[in-house]
Amino acid sequence: MTETMTFTAHERDTVGKGAARAARRDGHVPAVVYGANKDPLSVTINPMDLRAAISKPGFFATLYDIECNGKKERVLCRDLQLHPVTDAPIHADFLRVTDATQLNVEIAVLFINEEESPGLKTGGVLNVVRRSVEVICRAGSIPDSIIIDLTGREVGDSIHISEVNLPEGATPAITDRDFTIATIAAPTVMAAVEELEEMVEGEEGEEGADETSSDADGEDGSDSEDS
Repeated sequence: MTETMTFTAHERDTVGKGAARAARRDGHVPAVVYGANKDPLSVTINPMDLRAAISKPGFFATLYDIECNGKKERVLCRDLQLHPVTDAPIHADFLRVTDATQLNVEIAVLFINEEESPGLKTGGVLNVVRRSVEVICRAGSIPDSIIIDLTGREVGDSIHISEVNLPEGATPAITDRDFTIATIAAPTVMAAVEELEEMVEGEEGEEGADETSSDADGEDGSDSEDS
């Protein structure tokens, strides 16, 4: 297991929008740590540390430690606000957890053994419907990914959640339907889609050429009238 990343935080003396704006002006990211039947703790975090964590896959499914006032608390980020222009983090909410805490988390789907799929070897295309699946699991056993083995998969096959071996202790959050995660599409179907897209692009190009020609004719007419 990889080492848990620690955010060094500083407690905020004041709270509210004004205090949060002041923290951002000073180069910090305001955040709130809540849950576990404890009072919420308003803190600030180094934006560089937060950016480093965000840049890695699975940010919202990764446990972190927040160290503040000489104490460490295990947390999971439940909400992150980004600046609408720069995408810089401007606020974060962290939930206190223990290994036994039950969580709903989005886990990335990873496909393996594509070379062992007869459907893909004959020109079929892997059509991914869901790149992540929401599961319920304990905080102490959040899986890194959900592995789907494509060995033996043929063109026309659909892979449903009921066929997937989820990591131990994880169950799907959606239970009212057997949803599709991926399909193996026929190459002719994908070719037809690409051909249709090319036809649409071609028609748009012809329309643009016609408009250009009309504009040119109008300009020629204007020149002759001026002369």
